[in-house]
Amino acid sequence: MSLTAERKVKLVEEYATKKGDTGSPEVQVAILTTRINELSEHMQKHHKDVSSRRGLLTMVARRRKLLDYVKRVDEARYQELIKRLNIRR
Repeated sequence: MSLTAERKVKLVEEYATKKGDTGSPEVQVAILTTRINELSEHMQKHHKDVSSRRGLLTMVARRRKLLDYVKRVDEARYQELIKRLNIRR
């Protein structure tokens, strides 16, 4: 259910804006999106798991705030990010 270290490294390499970048909004949104997708699958099987639901909603809110920041700073960067992650709004 959790994100493996290898998968996280691959996501960081794929979405990094420069070498050694681990904290840019693109990387954070990519990691959150992966975790949200995994937790969404869990919630479909275990719909009464209230603790996981709360965590899922927290992650969605955090991703929303990061995406709003990217959109406010650079609209083209935002459009590219949601297209790459296949996030619909």
